[in-house]
Amino acid sequence: MQVTIGIKHSTRELSVETSASQEEILAAVADAATSSVTLTDDKGRKVFIPAGSLAYIEIGESSPRRVGFGI
Repeated sequence: MQVTIGIKHSTRELSVETSASQEEILAAVADAATSSVTLTDDKGRKVFIPAGSLAYIEIGESSPRRVGFGI
């Protein structure tokens, strides 16, 4: 699942590809205003976001997009 994270006072955004579900990601960022957030991507790298620095988070679709002519 693709997760895009906006950080306050930064012009760039972070993109993380993770196997975590939407519910797991939302649970991790639920208290982002008062506690730090750590997410792990598919390659085992960790992304640390200090408390109060999260501007926005965009979470991809829960199921992969289907492309093609088949059903």
